[in-house]
Amino acid sequence: MFENLVLAAPELFTLSTMMLMMVGTVAGLLAGAVPGFTIAMAVVLVLPFTFSMSPVQGLATMIAVYVGGLSGGLMSGILTGIPGTPSSVATTFDGYPLARSGQPGLALGIGVWSSFFGGIFAALVLMLVAPQLALIGLEFQPVDYFSLIIFALTVTASLAGDQMVKGLMSGLFGLLIATVGSDVVFGQPRFTFGIDRLEQGFAFLPVLVGIFAFGRLLGDVNTSEKAHQPLGGETHVVHINYLAAAREVLSRWTNVLRSSAIGVFVGVLPAAGSTISNVLAYDQAKKASKEHDEFGKGAVDGIIAPEAANNATAGGALIVMMALGLPGDIMTAIMLGALLIHDVIPSPSFITDEPTIAYSIFLAFFVANFMMLVLQSFTLRGFVLITKVKLYMLTGVILFYCALGMFALNNISWDMWTLFFFGILGFLMRALGFPVVPLVLGVVLGSIAEARLSQVFARSDDIMVFLTRPWSLFFLLLACFSIVFPIYQKHRGKAWWAGFYPSLLLIVMAYPVFLMPGTIRPVAAGLMVLAGLIIAVLHLRRDRTPQSAE
Repeated sequence: MFENLVLAAPELFTLSTMMLMMVGTVAGLLAGAVPGFTIAMAVVLVLPFTFSMSPVQGLATMIAVYVGGLSGGLMSGILTGIPGTPSSVATTFDGYPLARSGQPGLALGIGVWSSFFGGIFAALVLMLVAPQLALIGLEFQPVDYFSLIIFALTVTASLAGDQMVKGLMSGLFGLLIATVGSDVVFGQPRFTFGIDRLEQGFAFLPVLVGIFAFGRLLGDVNTSEKAHQPLGGETHVVHINYLAAAREVLSRWTNVLRSSAIGVFVGVLPAAGSTISNVLAYDQAKKASKEHDEFGKGAVDGIIAPEAANNATAGGALIVMMALGLPGDIMTAIMLGALLIHDVIPSPSFITDEPTIAYSIFLAFFVANFMMLVLQSFTLRGFVLITKVKLYMLTGVILFYCALGMFALNNISWDMWTLFFFGILGFLMRALGFPVVPLVLGVVLGSIAEARLSQVFARSDDIMVFLTRPWSLFFLLLACFSIVFPIYQKHRGKAWWAGFYPSLLLIVMAYPVFLMPGTIRPVAAGLMVLAGLIIAVLHLRRDRTPQSAE
């Protein structure tokens, strides 16, 4: 590995390549910060300029845009409550409340450092175990993806908090919205009621921006007093203390590692992407935290988890692209096209056949994260001035750019009307006490789940395939435990039976792990069973009778 890094370094570390990467990082940061202007759009705009470059220069530039875009979304998500990209949806859950509580500088600093550490973790994984980890992606079939999405949908149970019924209603309504339009298999219109516009359905981004931007801003300026307040408060002066933020993130290193690992794993799965990983990481951070009641009110762990995960997902996606020639998301699909244009064909032997290009990509991803850390520090200083603008002025500017971005997405006015309708819906849902996050998850994951389910039944109508496939069974069992987790969390330390939840989780999840191919995973399953039994015995020794726990 070190010999290949030595060969790749002179190709990458040239003045022209470094300058191009810096420009790409800034472009990505700006693209990620503007709601509606996606990272994919930025990478597509950069692609034609790479045709005249060498493969190393072109890919390094696109990777810089990719990394910058993933981190840029946190700026608008934290300061305005509007996710700049789908990968920063979960960042708004706690980033925006922390910023509104008078600590926008701390929230931004935590977001930047979390993105950096998540990216560095993925870069190390990329260099050390890329070929081995990429093989997991080959094991996944449509049935496994569908079960993964079912598990992701159970996140609504924990995100709903005390409003479980309203949260489930919101999530189901999101799934219903995802079915509006043409059927993914036969192209038949559904729930269109004779309206031609509805046949194309509702695009995800207009729904997302409408609910988070329009709906939230309507609530923020619904009185004259609120409308004339600056975003950051009347007397607050924004100061980004990077050292304090770094210490805060490093003090929660278990969350950083767990979230980064989730990001890499989801990135390895083709077509999963950071839209799923940032929400899953947030959910797992909330479940693991002893301060889970603080989530949604400005919890630090609620910012760390999604930001570490979405940057780590990029590393996982690059692993699949290089080792298998499969695009992990739309950005790596574009990069794959750039490689093919330069007559470079990724394959399982790509890393050994083209070590200079492969390790240049590894190094470029590693360097891009350092560039992101430095350059975002400068862009934040300008972006943070938003906190001094009065809300009524900020609302008009944000909505104008949101509408412009939605129109530019597909060049159709229907997307602007979608933004408007769902903005009103988001405002009404907040006013009535319905959480909007489950609705967004339903819209995002509903169409993906339907497509995967259609692929499953196109192959076979045997529903037992969901239980016979190890990965599918793994995620379905995990979904069952995820659904009952809020009940366990409520009774943890109070009810005697709650102490058996961790041991039961380990023992049950060991079964699908044991069924997976290879020799390491059955051994891991045995260790899981052993750990579960030890936890159960320790709990029995502490609490011999139910009365002793009262």
